[in-house]
Amino acid sequence: MANNVTGLTRIVKAAGYSWKGLRAAWQNEAAFRQESVAAIVAIILACWLDVDAITRVLLIGSVLLVIIVEILNSAIEAVVDRIGSEMHPLSGRAKDMGSAAVLLSILLAVFVWIMLLWPHIA
Repeated sequence: MANNVTGLTRIVKAAGYSWKGLRAAWQNEAAFRQESVAAIVAIILACWLDVDAITRVLLIGSVLLVIIVEILNSAIEAVVDRIGSEMHPLSGRAKDMGSAAVLLSILLAVFVWIMLLWPHIA
């Protein structure tokens, strides 16, 4: 049976599922909580800094990307754990690649912040 929810009802339901996902990430993932606190601090700092709008968007976007990738990594880990607890090379590979994606997003955010703020610091 197809789901016939459309329009505003679909948007409201989707927002509810998204909120549920954010709550689950906050409640179950220490890394998500740590990165979220760091992102909030970084966003406040980006809004406080005397920089142009494009720089501000890049600073904020780079830290939000870390949060997005962390949520995706947590989702991958949850699915792998749901499939089974036995050790399997593909399960390890999936988790390691998700972790690598988080690391790369963090390195990108650090790079963006350094490159954009270096002229103001130096």
